[in-house]
Amino acid sequence: MRKITGGFLFFGYLFLALTIGAAIWRAGLGGGAGAAGVLGALGIMAGLHALVTGMADRRALRLEIGKVREAHRLLADAMESTQGALTELAQAIETGALSRTDALTGEVRMLEGLVQQMSASIEERLAASTLTADTFEGRRQVQSNTLLKTVHDALSENRVDLYLQPVVTLPQRRTVYYESFTRLRDPSNRVMMPAEYLSVAEGEGLLPAIDNLLLFRCAQIVRRLAGQDRKVGVFCNISLASLGDETFFPQFLDFLSQNRDLKDALIFELGQATFDARGAIEARNMAKLADLGFRFSIDKVQTLDLDFADLQRSDVRFIKVAADLLIEQLLDLDGAAPLPSQPDIRAGDFAPLTRRHGLELIAEKVESEKQVVDILELDIAMGQGHLFGEPRAIKEAVLAETDPPADFVRSTLKSAEQRVRF
Repeated sequence: MRKITGGFLFFGYLFLALTIGAAIWRAGLGGGAGAAGVLGALGIMAGLHALVTGMADRRALRLEIGKVREAHRLLADAMESTQGALTELAQAIETGALSRTDALTGEVRMLEGLVQQMSASIEERLAASTLTADTFEGRRQVQSNTLLKTVHDALSENRVDLYLQPVVTLPQRRTVYYESFTRLRDPSNRVMMPAEYLSVAEGEGLLPAIDNLLLFRCAQIVRRLAGQDRKVGVFCNISLASLGDETFFPQFLDFLSQNRDLKDALIFELGQATFDARGAIEARNMAKLADLGFRFSIDKVQTLDLDFADLQRSDVRFIKVAADLLIEQLLDLDGAAPLPSQPDIRAGDFAPLTRRHGLELIAEKVESEKQVVDILELDIAMGQGHLFGEPRAIKEAVLAETDPPADFVRSTLKSAEQRVRF
């Protein structure tokens, strides 16, 4: 568009200069005077154009600097308030009173005993292994078994930590949600990242047990926050294995049916690849959760050219997109359409487009103030990232009070034991 505008201006200036030259020539001052008039007019118009363009560029630069200064001012105010809010949250969770049902109180801590029942199976598997560590396959099997035992021990010994990271409004940077993360610790108390253990946990049927811990702890934390009059929601990650597990999901659904008051504060989150890979069973189970009033969120988005109608039909209400991806696919396109399937949509139309489909857009992995300026330009109302607050661990004393009851996961663990045996 800028090139086309420049072309029109050039030909407009040229036409005006030729008109001035022709007027001088028709006045009887001669062809030389007319040519001089053309050149002089072109020079004057070029100078005026450069002056106006320079003023516009300087004005735009001043506006950009003003935005950055304002962002820094907001950062100075918001970082202190955000960190204070996180500290207040930790204190509220630690000291707040929590009412529990008799059934929940009676069954707390039984999960550890059930997990320990699986220990014999794992020990038998390790002892029965016929592969030696001298071969590549043997070494890989030994490493897999060792990691499996580490994960199993972390669950049985309650070395499972809950981390919370704030999701804030923009530009106010007021915390309105938290995203929850589960982290396991090995015997040396080193924090294990999900990439280290998820593949083994999924293969051995332990993902539902991990999801159980996360669900119960998120539910209890939401109740504590509600008791402190803090109306914030929590994004709780859930795996495809849990949605499709015929043993886990009915109990999962039964628990949520008895706790429907959590529906406005608990949002289940899946990655885009996980959402796209769901089958009929997983989609049907998601619909059952939606019937109870629970909402879904999609993160780890890989492309902005999404099927928004399908997301809306699936009761997805939030989309989390990395700030870098938003800027790359909306602002750094040099005039190209950001959505190939909808060529009429411009960069500034993307956030309103998602809202028209009942989807709230959240910019995640925000790391710099420059990204905040670009995000605000795109009319995105919420952000998440280390700039607004890093994930913080909830204290161990609080986690000890949020262990799930055993009946909720007993069948899942028994089925996992059978998978380990066979």
